Amino acid sequence: MRDILDEDECNDTYGRIRMYQALLLKQPEGISVPGERTVYRVMEKIGINHPPKHNPNGITQADREARKSDDLLNRDFTSEEPLKKCVTDITEIKAKDGKLYISAIFDCFDSGVLGLAMGTDRKASLCERTLTNAMMEYPAMRGAILHSDRGTEYTSATYRKAISQYGIRQSMNSAGGRCHDNARCESMWARMKSELLYQRYHTNRLSIEELKTLVWRYFISYWNNRRICSANEGLPPWVKRQRYYESLGVAV
Repeated sequence: MRDILDEDECNDTYGRIRMYQALLLKQPEGISVPGERTVYRVMEKIGINHPPKHNPNGITQADREARKSDDLLNRDFTSEEPLKKCVTDITEIKAKDGKLYISAIFDCFDSGVLGLAMGTDRKASLCERTLTNAMMEYPAMRGAILHSDRGTEYTSATYRKAISQYGIRQSMNSAGGRCHDNARCESMWARMKSELLYQRYHTNRLSIEELKTLVWRYFISYWNNRRICSANEGLPPWVKRQRYYESLGVAV
């Protein structure tokens, strides 16, 4: 368990479930992995319990006059295949020289990050850039459902033009803007801020460029490839994806 914590800085946030799943994934030679309760007792004994979580506040600003899209997910954030159902959102982090806005697209199949963009302006162009980045890496995403909140960025003409250009089916929160309608993204942001930032860095002492580097490494390197995800039965997103394609006999 100490070796697992030493592999990545953010692994020190592992609770008993993810630590148990990480042990199963590692399958250490000559070691029989005990149950979750035993893992928890050992973690307590050697003092490696994860720190408490923080819940970030949302920053959505809805445009009441703009044309909205239907809610095509209806809070069903599961998918049996990659690149079919995705969610997107924006969050912010305060730095010493301003605010960093982060826009990401997550795949409902494995919670993998398909597209990521960051900037100092919270504009529709940031969301457009996120979508463009995702489509460059995953052109098979064409035709997928992409769900967002009803923020002004997602109802803008700029964003709708990009959605149409890439053949994406736009989905938005139902009327009233209930928080659970895009709970998947809110959960992703909460995990990122808890694991990467809280009790680890004073973000108001870091520059925007320093934060960009931290966030990029966290999502593209750690989150996608190495972070244990309990929703994936203990597999990192790209490991689950690779096993899915292997089961179909498709090279990745």
